[in-house]
Amino acid sequence: MLTMKGKYGLKAMLHLATVAEGQRALSEEIASAHNISKKFLDTILGELRAAGMVQARKGRGGGYALARSPGEIRVGHILRVLDGPLAPIPCASRTAYRRCDDCRDEKTCSVRRVMLEVRNAISAVLDEKTLAELVVLPSTFDDDVRELISNI
Repeated sequence: MLTMKGKYGLKAMLHLATVAEGQRALSEEIASAHNISKKFLDTILGELRAAGMVQARKGRGGGYALARSPGEIRVGHILRVLDGPLAPIPCASRTAYRRCDDCRDEKTCSVRRVMLEVRNAISAVLDEKTLAELVVLPSTFDDDVRELISNI
């Protein structure tokens, strides 16, 4: 399940993806725009900075900016940084695999098999989507809905 930390981090990254190149956004702006506690957001932005996804500058002209272009940042990577592995159970994880203590034979475990499918499906979506794609989705969606309504 997506945690609030992951959700807010994704919102913050999407906010930063809309900031003009060379500009920075203050955490107060991001927090206010998305109804996020500034203290919680500062923690999230700190983790994203430590992971090399966000740059921070203090002082005049300071704030936050993406460390790479929005087209190079995958949603799956953001969520792994903030929420950990995408897999619902440890034995289905590629990045944090851990054998289950109660499992006698992983190769025949039906629970593991279905959780691997879940993990692969989640990964197939989140690792394919970039911030750049998510930034344009709402406007494209709105245009498609307007066109559909006008044709009724």
